[in-house]
Amino acid sequence: MNSPYRKEYSARMKTLLDERGEENMEKIDKVLVSRDEIASFVERLGKQITADYQGEEIVVIGILKGAAVFLADLIRKIDCPVILDFMQVSSYCNGTESSGNVRIRKDLDHDISGKNVLIVEDIIDSGITMQSLTRVLLARNPKSIKVCAAFDKPSRRKVDYTADYIGLEVPDEFIVGYGLDYAGKYRHLPDVCVLELIGGDQ
Repeated sequence: MNSPYRKEYSARMKTLLDERGEENMEKIDKVLVSRDEIASFVERLGKQITADYQGEEIVVIGILKGAAVFLADLIRKIDCPVILDFMQVSSYCNGTESSGNVRIRKDLDHDISGKNVLIVEDIIDSGITMQSLTRVLLARNPKSIKVCAAFDKPSRRKVDYTADYIGLEVPDEFIVGYGLDYAGKYRHLPDVCVLELIGGDQ
């Protein structure tokens, strides 16, 4: 995908990596999803969510850290009363595979019993963690629970799982930007870019 920002990002990332002596480790390859495309699907999702809840209050739960950027944009497009909360979770692992058991690193500050809950995630790939987290929150007796993800990688799915709202389906590429990171970096990029790892694995 062509973008006026591609050369800018490539040059910026090369400068940063050269300064760290890591020019052979990683580089921005291309822009996959532009900021304009992101703004378009955020607008669409906000309208869908507003229509579905019809003015009812929603507890919107952002999954840290990746969903923070998307969440900030999304809630400003939802025309319903919103209570904002956050969770940080990870899956227990057995070797390189997730077991599907969720470890809660930061729990909710609000009681969700009897509430409409909307989980906001940056990307869904295997589906294991989100499927497990949904089960955990269902046990807290919400009125309803739905999941909204900015991006979806169905090619990486390991369980039968589909989110209620999806911004955009993306190919099986190593992507960064708009909240998505590599080793804690690149979350600030306004476009979603493909990161090339030199001698590394996704």
